[in-house]
Amino acid sequence: MQAEDRRNSSIKVAALSLLLVSCSPWARAQQNLASAVQTAPLTAEQVVKKLEEQNQKRAQALTRFQATRIYRMQYRGFPGNRDAEMTVRMSYESPATKDFTVVSQSGSKFVIDHVFKKLLEGEQEAAGNENRQRTALDTSNYDFVLDGYEVTPAGASYVLSVLPKTKNKFLYRGKIWVDATDFAVTRIEAEPAKNPSFWIKKSEIHHSYVKVNDFWLPAENRTESWVRLGGQASLTIEYKDYRIMASPLNKVESAHDGKRSIGSPTQ
Repeated sequence: MQAEDRRNSSIKVAALSLLLVSCSPWARAQQNLASAVQTAPLTAEQVVKKLEEQNQKRAQALTRFQATRIYRMQYRGFPGNRDAEMTVRMSYESPATKDFTVVSQSGSKFVIDHVFKKLLEGEQEAAGNENRQRTALDTSNYDFVLDGYEVTPAGASYVLSVLPKTKNKFLYRGKIWVDATDFAVTRIEAEPAKNPSFWIKKSEIHHSYVKVNDFWLPAENRTESWVRLGGQASLTIEYKDYRIMASPLNKVESAHDGKRSIGSPTQ
């Protein structure tokens, strides 16, 4: 009986130890998160000021880069289903020159001509000096409210609500996540400030960014749209194979495969 009691006690101790081991990281994470939320180091005004300053520095430093994009669209609804894909090679040169080369395309010609290629034209339009000023993520175009301060294994981020001051087709309303170290946008969850078309009932925008050496660049853009006649369209843009050249902050070329960055960032 004593041997059985000792065995049961050992099992209970082992189970309790396992429970403590499994719960402790979670408990510590929750405590850290609660503490961080209560003591967000900066106000919304301070975060936005640093964001504007760092965006300006990064824009001045990022003089040339290249990347590959894969556009994919799936539409289901009236008057019929359509799928398409297009791979594009993009070259950027400061301050606002973007050259696009179509590498391959397949699927619906209508989607390729009236969606993908229109997106490229719209991006070049937005890159013009006047439009860049009118669409910049700053206090001249948006109102900002601090919603929270999140801490994850990847780092800390400020969560801000953004409200556009005008109904510009290149602006959006929703939430942004700002890295607490680099003061760069790492994620966007939003909707367009202006409906792109009468036929579009609703659109949701989901953008994520990746750090390539010293720069936060797009990793994936996903837009879900619902059409008034009952259809639904899912558009994704995957960004990969980044190569940064001639940057004062970054003396080595870098590549990005969609999941990680390669190269040693300089301070």
